[in-house]
Amino acid sequence: MYSEWASLSPQIQNGSNENLSVLGKLPSAVGKEVAISVVKNLVTNLGLTTQPAEPSSLSSDKEVQWCMEVICYGLSLPLSEHDTIRDCVHVYCEWLSAMESVPKISVPKPICDDPNLYARKIIQHLHNLFVPRKGEGTDTVNRQAVLCHRVLRTLQNMAHKSSRINQETWEALLFFLLAINDALLGPPTLKEDIGDQLCERVLSALFEVWLLACSKCFPPPPLWKTLRESCMRWRHRIALVEQWNRVCLALTARLLEFLYGPNFPELKISEEDAHLCPQNMSRDCIAQTWFRMVHTIGNPVELCQPQIVSQTPPFLQFAISSSNVVDPCQHPCLNVLPSIYLKAIKGVASQVDAFLGIAQPMELTDPEAEKKDQSRAGSTPSNSSSPTPPLQRRLAKSFSVAPSAMTKGIPKAALIGLTSSRSSTVHIPTTPNSGPPSASSITSIGSGSEPRPALAPARSRCNSILHTYGEWLFESAHIGYKSPYHVKTGAQPEGSVQRPSSLLLDKSGLSLPPKNPDLSDVPTNLTIDKFESGKAEAFGALCRIFCSKKTGEEILPVYLARFYLALKVGLQTPKDKTCGEVLSSILLNSADLFRCDLDGVNVLIPSVISALEVVMPEKDIKLRSGSVSKIELRRASIQLLLSLLSLPLHYQNLPIKELCPSTDKGNATHVTFALLKPRLMNILINALQAETDSVNCQMLLGGLMLSVQDSATMEESEKVLQPENTAGHESSSNLLSSGAAAACDNCSLADFPNISFTDVLADSAVGGVKFCFDYPKGLIRNSAHALFVRATYLVCHRLISSWRQDLNVSLAALELLSGLARTKIKETDALECKRAVKWLCDYISYQCSRPPPSHSKDLHSSIVAAFHCLSTWLVHHPDLLKEKENVMTVMEVVELGISGSKSQGKPGEPLKIKEDKELKPVSMRVRDAADSLLTIIMEQVGNVQNPCSPATTSSMLEEVSLIKYCKGEDVKKDKAVEWFRYFVIDNHILLALLEEPLGNDPDPVPTITAIVRNSFGRYLWHFELRDLPRSKMGLKTEEKDPGRPLPGRDKQKRAKKNIKFYPDSAERIPKCKMDGSIPSLDSCYSSDEDMVGHKMLGKLVDEAHTREQVTAKKEKSQPRHPNYECKPPPRKTEIQTSRLFLSSLGLINFDGEQGISEHPQLTVIDNKMSGFAADLELLDFMSPRTWDTVHLFYVRSKQTSAEQICNNVLKKDGVDPRFLLFLGSLGWPVDVYKHPGWTGHVATSWKLLERPRDLPPEDKNHGGSLFNGDHQVIYWADVSSELAFVVPTLKSRHLTETSAVHANPDITVPGRPLSAQGMSTDKPSRTLSLDLEKGPPNTASGVSLISGKDSPSAVRRRKAAMMDTKVVVLWVENFEDTFKPPIADLLSVTSTGLESGPLLRDRQDVFVIFLHPLESDLVRVKLQGPIGSKPLSFAIPLVDGMVASRRVIGNLVRQTALNICRRRRLENDAQHAPHVRRRLKIQDFTQRYKCEMNVPELCLHFTLALTSQTERKMQRAASVTSKKECETSRPINIENELQKLRTAFGLLDRDRDGRVTAGELQHMLTNLGINVSSDYLAELLTQASESGASLVNESEFLQWVTHIEAVTAAATESTSDATNSLASRLNSVSLDEEDVSEDLLAAFRVFDKDSNGFITRDELRTAMEIIGEPVTEKELSEMLSIADIDRDGRINYEEFAKLLS
Repeated sequence: MYSEWASLSPQIQNGSNENLSVLGKLPSAVGKEVAISVVKNLVTNLGLTTQPAEPSSLSSDKEVQWCMEVICYGLSLPLSEHDTIRDCVHVYCEWLSAMESVPKISVPKPICDDPNLYARKIIQHLHNLFVPRKGEGTDTVNRQAVLCHRVLRTLQNMAHKSSRINQETWEALLFFLLAINDALLGPPTLKEDIGDQLCERVLSALFEVWLLACSKCFPPPPLWKTLRESCMRWRHRIALVEQWNRVCLALTARLLEFLYGPNFPELKISEEDAHLCPQNMSRDCIAQTWFRMVHTIGNPVELCQPQIVSQTPPFLQFAISSSNVVDPCQHPCLNVLPSIYLKAIKGVASQVDAFLGIAQPMELTDPEAEKKDQSRAGSTPSNSSSPTPPLQRRLAKSFSVAPSAMTKGIPKAALIGLTSSRSSTVHIPTTPNSGPPSASSITSIGSGSEPRPALAPARSRCNSILHTYGEWLFESAHIGYKSPYHVKTGAQPEGSVQRPSSLLLDKSGLSLPPKNPDLSDVPTNLTIDKFESGKAEAFGALCRIFCSKKTGEEILPVYLARFYLALKVGLQTPKDKTCGEVLSSILLNSADLFRCDLDGVNVLIPSVISALEVVMPEKDIKLRSGSVSKIELRRASIQLLLSLLSLPLHYQNLPIKELCPSTDKGNATHVTFALLKPRLMNILINALQAETDSVNCQMLLGGLMLSVQDSATMEESEKVLQPENTAGHESSSNLLSSGAAAACDNCSLADFPNISFTDVLADSAVGGVKFCFDYPKGLIRNSAHALFVRATYLVCHRLISSWRQDLNVSLAALELLSGLARTKIKETDALECKRAVKWLCDYISYQCSRPPPSHSKDLHSSIVAAFHCLSTWLVHHPDLLKEKENVMTVMEVVELGISGSKSQGKPGEPLKIKEDKELKPVSMRVRDAADSLLTIIMEQVGNVQNPCSPATTSSMLEEVSLIKYCKGEDVKKDKAVEWFRYFVIDNHILLALLEEPLGNDPDPVPTITAIVRNSFGRYLWHFELRDLPRSKMGLKTEEKDPGRPLPGRDKQKRAKKNIKFYPDSAERIPKCKMDGSIPSLDSCYSSDEDMVGHKMLGKLVDEAHTREQVTAKKEKSQPRHPNYECKPPPRKTEIQTSRLFLSSLGLINFDGEQGISEHPQLTVIDNKMSGFAADLELLDFMSPRTWDTVHLFYVRSKQTSAEQICNNVLKKDGVDPRFLLFLGSLGWPVDVYKHPGWTGHVATSWKLLERPRDLPPEDKNHGGSLFNGDHQVIYWADVSSELAFVVPTLKSRHLTETSAVHANPDITVPGRPLSAQGMSTDKPSRTLSLDLEKGPPNTASGVSLISGKDSPSAVRRRKAAMMDTKVVVLWVENFEDTFKPPIADLLSVTSTGLESGPLLRDRQDVFVIFLHPLESDLVRVKLQGPIGSKPLSFAIPLVDGMVASRRVIGNLVRQTALNICRRRRLENDAQHAPHVRRRLKIQDFTQRYKCEMNVPELCLHFTLALTSQTERKMQRAASVTSKKECETSRPINIENELQKLRTAFGLLDRDRDGRVTAGELQHMLTNLGINVSSDYLAELLTQASESGASLVNESEFLQWVTHIEAVTAAATESTSDATNSLASRLNSVSLDEEDVSEDLLAAFRVFDKDSNGFITRDELRTAMEIIGEPVTEKELSEMLSIADIDRDGRINYEEFAKLLS
């Protein structure tokens, strides 16, 4: 750079005559006396004492020059003459004020006239002050340092403030600073040395003034060359590197501002350092200064070579003069070279990070690292014995004089070399610092809690950075190593000159690293291993550079070759399996090594795998550096592993080239990618077994899911199994446990069949043998089945033993198990599936049984997730429930979730009957999850394919479609429901019954069609009352209705058997007299007539038999005549099928004499009330499954607007063909107008619609726009979830529909949560009660019944129910577009209709999945979650940084999106599950439309036609009247009537003592809903009792009832006119069904005792007393005044109704 320019170094080293005085030629005593006298006189005019300053008496140049000669000599006096030297300094410092605009009064006039000339001379004379004096004590040296500080402050102040400095003065000032630095810093560091005192101060002054000179008068090249040469002579001083780092970072920060603009990440440095670079520096000046400053200290690699650093004249002179040191490199001060080298490389790495945009915030140096550096220094003098003042004191004297720094008052050196990004508030460290840490500095990793910053999109290209820093970094990486090419081809050619970006090529064409220096003469305490920390920093910087490669960027092959050679060496692992600093640095900074499309990077895969085998499988990593975080190291290693897992199956048998081929071709072995899979799987499994960090475990679980699905998918697509690996011993080792290999080889799970998994812990042992895994016989270890078995076993083992306390890991493990259950594997191990179900049940049992203090929302979330995982296993493996043991295990867990305990407790405990158990579930969410599992088992497990496909779990038939099929006409919903009878069973099952036959059946039979709506969907059943089974109804007969069962078509032939009445042995028994006691038939004839009669009877029998045979032959040959068939009476078709159906279900019972008793949980629904059809339709639109939407976008390179991105998918040419294949792997396309499930928008979901006429036709040449929701979407569903994948476009119809919905909040959106539509604002909302089936309570905590406004708790639940998690997938061509995606703009086209308002552009609740296709045809994954989101929100199997194959990326994206949405629901415990929302809706439905009926009214309900409520009342009244007429017209059966009365008395007499008390009567009336005061009942019983007591026996009861009937009959005739008047008045008033009810009329009759249609004052008083609410006369008058509208003193029915309404 400066080869053509002369250097000023000789002048600096040899000294100048300008600083010599004429007094030096005189005797020292004379010169000393003259100096003391003259200087003492001069200082009196300065005003430094109490006397004010006076004008100088020096008026001519000669006088001034003579005095300056004296002062020059005084500055060179021994330090013992401190006062004289101090006065000389004061005089010169005051005279330098002549450079200011207003000089001080004490400055001589000649100096004011020509300040630059005299300033140059003064500066030259001040050099004598800084010359070290030998043999001086510590105190005198400290005094000299104080004076030097004064001079430096004066010069800095002059450089900042003076505007009169010319170029010559600037050059003189810079030359002076170089000279004093060389005088102080050039010699080796010694004890009690002035150089050690002023090292940092003179260097800070030099660089500060130098930067000022660059802005005002740029230094000439000779000065720059001299600066570089001088700094290379001072490299043994650690302060030099610290100041160099500080200046370079300050210049780099200014350089980045104008190179990359304001959007580039700011390099944050302290305000003091920022003011090092003057604001008036031009861009060219900054660039030139930065480049020269970077190269000021030369090649930092030379700092690890003491023989080069010590090749300076001061070191050579020291070696010559010292008796102990033979070689200059043996000097003790060089022991700090490892620390200096580390600081220098850190400075280079920090500058590299600045250009990458990943500069780290300030971190103080780890004290442990400093102690390590000091221990390396060996014999370096300690601060305790050094004359150097403490760090705090030195820093206090070394502050900058810049105005900003002066105001801040912060010591500048406190921040020197600490960081690449400084803060204005700094705690001064108590130990020396070690330089600026880079983005991933080993000594600054710490606990790893801070996330690593992302690369800047506008960062520098790799080649540019390597041109600047590459040579230094490559050389640093090869320190102490011999390259394989050097060993093979020999040493580097002599005479070769290297420069940055120049590379040497050998015969093979690959670049060679430089030859390493000969370190044979290096001291033992400076061996190459002492510089490992610096090498680690160099490797880290190189890895960060190459991993920052942009998409499409090309890196020079020579750089790639040198990088691969360096990594090949750096990744070597020692035999003791320890992880050194170099290996740690490579792993920490190479996460993106295999996912940024580096050419030829696959040659490093074997070396990387070997390094991962050292770090990942063991729990305790052997680290040489205690400052490296093991968690961060393992996390970076996992990132590398995730980028390698897909490579073996992707490249399969493709060989991996060797970076350094062996010369022995006979023994050369070719490693293929497929052979690496067993090693990768062992690393993955063993790492998962040993890992303890939560985040790392989740990442490993995601990688395990990727491996299983990739293997299974490949085997399914290629129909082959992966071959068994035979190359390498790694394939058979490290199966699941890395310890006790010999023991593990002989044990397996089958050896311990009685072990409960709850007893197996992570470190448990069985019989002294560590619990491990063994493959089943005949299982190919590399197959997907083998990996499935290993994964299931290990995950279940750790879930129940280690992870059950960690919510995030538990959720990830359960998500993995759910994914394993869905994975299609040819030969799934039934035993493994059974074991997984058993362990899941054990996990649920353990979590539920934890003590109450441990119960929390997170714990319940894990239980809910476990129930869902268990349901997934049972649905996909239904054969598990064919075993009784599995059924018992699952049902016990279901019982535990619903009731909170098991019927079968611990061994020895008695069984608990379910009816006797108290309902105490763990939580409502757990109970709902268990209830859902039970329903899935009953309805879905083992079920045949749903006729409607997975799009819906419910029947698509409903009231409108059934009426259309039945009647052949289209009707509206409100008309169709009138044909049905509606009931609610157990407050959560809505039953609709249709008694009409479906279709035109020529043989109508009693039928009923039932629509069952419950929490999990809608189902339809059709029942027919037939005499024969359907299998035999196809027989054709002449009679349409034969009236009897017909024989089957196929007649079975009966085998002829000889019937024997006695066994054969009976014939062998000898006869006796008893055998002849029974006479024969012939002997019984008493006459001949009897004989003739007997013969005639025999003849008739024979003739009849003959006729029967003839008739049978005729029937066989001729068809049967209809007249021959007996006709029974016609069949009865008018049957109460609804009543018969409910009776068959046991909902209504016939109890003999007691009549019909209603079921307590059967509620009749009035379908005539307004709003019934709308609420029913809304219930049908509430899906029993969760529904989510994923929006997909294709982003071309550098697109930043939503319009550009959405237009990419309009044409096929605008997208990558791989994007269309990816869309096809997400699910299956469905037509939104024929799809009964979720379509991504509520406007087209859960119903079949007619296609709009104005809808444009489908574009076959689309790039994904077909799935924008207008025509089709991509759909996927299972038994519990629905997913719709939408590719939005700007012309989507949903955008217009959503805007209309948001503009009109009154629009009812089907499918939106109930709370989002403001329903039931006048009803109590459902609280989180454990007893859901009992309906809403009278008072709800969430709603105010008085004001009708929502309480805060209700608002929170409403917001929770409306939570809409946005999942967005971006397929990006350029990975740089993932750093700042236009998510806010894209949200405007992601409407689902469920939003509570217009889409917010600044919405943060968005999960983004970036997919970037690599050149290798793999896909790189990047995940971005909401700002400030909890870790619970991030789900697997996708992991940030994962590289996956295209054959599984669709499945992984689908599972991740589904798991993300599920985790978001688990975070919010106020959000109900879909089936719970349906149940609450049914309960609300019941409360709205229920119809209270007693037993007779319920029976009448089945006989009456479906009419309005008023008509039904009139019909019931007519029926009662006709019944009374029939009873009066027919004779009365006295015995029957007495029997009925006795039965009634028996019902009242509960204790069967033959007497009825007031309490027994009140109990009966209370059950009937009649509330009567106890006093009134006692009075009635007293009247009925003959004895006057409140007891009535049976005879008294019969007489009392007879008396009441007689009185009632007389009263009926006398009040008929009043009753008719009331009936006519009721018929004349048009009342609404909801205003006039049976209860209202009954209440009026209670008050109207004389039944005249009016309530008088006395009747009102009596009625109030009856109900137990006596009132005073004043209160009675107030009640009448309020109710009596017409002021006639009475209350009629209209007034009574208005009062109660």
